[in-house]
Amino acid sequence: MSLPAVHFPNRISFEDFLATIDEDAHVEWVDGEVVPVTPPSKEHLRITAFLLAALRGWVNRKRLGGIVLHAPAHLKLQRSSREPDVIYLRPATMERWDDRHVEGPADLVVEVVSPESRVRDRREKFREYESAGVAEYWLIDPVQRTAEVFALSPNGMFEPVPAGDPPRMRSVVLPGLWIDPEWLWSDVPDEWKAFEAWGLI
Repeated sequence: MSLPAVHFPNRISFEDFLATIDEDAHVEWVDGEVVPVTPPSKEHLRITAFLLAALRGWVNRKRLGGIVLHAPAHLKLQRSSREPDVIYLRPATMERWDDRHVEGPADLVVEVVSPESRVRDRREKFREYESAGVAEYWLIDPVQRTAEVFALSPNGMFEPVPAGDPPRMRSVVLPGLWIDPEWLWSDVPDEWKAFEAWGLI
């Protein structure tokens, strides 16, 4: 993927990144460098759209407040500005969201893994989100058919949330919310099926 038709120096400040990058560009800012992000596949887009609709439905019907955002919304951490697929901010952390990005950790971050992003999502972003204090991290890999939830422990480390039997993605940040991984692998993931299973409709 090529960068937008703008020349970037070898190093760029976050402020200059915000000022010069096109809002439709799929790029991240890491240690002062602009890093291209591969455009998502159809499966990636289907899963992301499902999760966005499902999480918004849960938050709205449960009257939890806060906001569910999606890429290209940026999450500005200490040394990077990442573009998670889905972000949730509780009402208490809504102040972190300004006109262009979220400043500091979100309460829930979702990354749908692609073959190109597997190392970045599982290692680099995992460490960055953990050290920044992201409360919960969902890591979904459509190719390997894995869906994992990690919650920040009191000692500041991500720990896996048990899937249980039958296996479910179970949220800590949004108590009571669960996702059947089989919903994610459908050719057309249906948020209404989730709403019905949750008793929202």
